[in-house]
Amino acid sequence: GDLNSMDVEHRGQLAESLIILAEEAGERIMRVYQRDFAVETKTDQSPLTEADRAAHEHILARLQELTPTLPILSEEGGLPDYTSRRDWPLYWLVDPLDGTKEFIKKNGEFTVNIALVKEGQPILGIVHAPVFKTTYIGNRGNGAWRISGGVRTPIHTRVLPEDGPPMLVVSRSHRGEAVDRLLERLPPHETRSVGSSLKFCLVAEGKADLYPRFGPTSEWDTAAAQCVVEAAGGRVTRVDLRPLTYNTKASLLNPDFLVFGDPDWNLRPLLADFEVQVR
Repeated sequence: GDLNSMDVEHRGQLAESLIILAEEAGERIMRVYQRDFAVETKTDQSPLTEADRAAHEHILARLQELTPTLPILSEEGGLPDYTSRRDWPLYWLVDPLDGTKEFIKKNGEFTVNIALVKEGQPILGIVHAPVFKTTYIGNRGNGAWRISGGVRTPIHTRVLPEDGPPMLVVSRSHRGEAVDRLLERLPPHETRSVGSSLKFCLVAEGKADLYPRFGPTSEWDTAAAQCVVEAAGGRVTRVDLRPLTYNTKASLLNPDFLVFGDPDWNLRPLLADFEVQVR
């Protein structure tokens, strides 16, 4: 099929290559993870490791082989000007190592993220957690899966529990007062803390109901995992409940957003005075 149409079947074939590619990138990360590593500092003071770069270079090379005509936007690559990238109908959006803080703390909660974005929406997403040997796949229009220990299982978000408290997942490294304000308004609930895109994946596989994120994140942090959640039946929205979209502005920072598993959960009353942030 035509590359730009990138139908479900074509994406399914591509997903098989991406699963292997993400695992290979994960192996390169693990070589660094399993020994003592030097932490460098980027201009924004975030820790950057050689693992980031090794994963980035491998993903870049393999994606260029798989789809030579598609542009690639990666956290570790150069940033093309918006005037050129706003016209991309289809492109790869990559975070070679999401959860660098978790990597440095050695708690395993980091991921390799690869998304295919078409006209502002992620249509194929792979999230791979090397330490847990687990990969999540979302193919828009065709469902979501988890591969763990070589076993592939379809995953789906869950309906909000009627007989028990909703499970909320919050960031291990970034929480903030806006999240606390939202939590205060909820009926009794439980919370779990976890790092990186794995927060989305807990919602996607029906282990959590809501992940609220207030504060800046970048588009490559969310695209792959958003696709997994949406393909599993959930939603990823801004605080006005409109979908979180990509490549629509010069800044690559996301607004505040919510990830929830039950698409019929009416969150509007809880969000009454939360303003949509423009970043």
